[in-house]
Amino acid sequence: MMRNALALGTYKPPAGMYFVKGDVKINGVVVQAGSPVNPGDTVTTGTDAMAIFLIGRDVYLVRDATRLEIGSESAEAMKQNIADVLRIVNGKMLAVFGQGHKRLEMPTVVAGIRGSGVYVDADPQRAYICTCYGIADLTPLADPTKHQTVKTRHHESPRFVYAARSVSPKNRIIVKAPVVNHTDAELIRLESLVLREPPFVDSRRSGNGGGGGGY
Repeated sequence: MMRNALALGTYKPPAGMYFVKGDVKINGVVVQAGSPVNPGDTVTTGTDAMAIFLIGRDVYLVRDATRLEIGSESAEAMKQNIADVLRIVNGKMLAVFGQGHKRLEMPTVVAGIRGSGVYVDADPQRAYICTCYGIADLTPLADPTKHQTVKTRHHESPRFVYAARSVSPKNRIIVKAPVVNHTDAELIRLESLVLREPPFVDSRRSGNGGGGGGY
């Protein structure tokens, strides 16, 4: 029924906050499931809190102790009331995006995202970013010449990006990382809210396997 509604253009994904656990605020005000979330808002979560919300065709899961500032800067994004700039000041976010470009700004790196699922965990000294699928252009703030572009289908290229070589255990700004703190089941759940599936689901159906990711 839902797929038929989507084909007919009548399906409307749940708007705003879909799930709230614990201390979740928008612009400093405590919210609950059903509360609106829009570009220009700041979402914060407390200890042991979590939120899942939708803006347009993008779905976000924000874990505990996170501050996420949601921006809309391009003329097209403003017109459609969607987010194209996400500032992860601190904390952890898993997100799946529809078509279009996003810019993720973290204390140590800026990531240009294209049609991706992505997990990030940021603090002032180090950012973790896993491009679960899609394309990401990573530019470390400490040394933009170390720019990397990763293209993945199933978690093949997680990265740590450090604030400086001096705080990196390998004396490098960008370091290969393992897959941590997010699962395929979570990605499938988030995509299902907008009637999509991650690309690795098609791989499993065709018998080609997932290709990396450790799941």
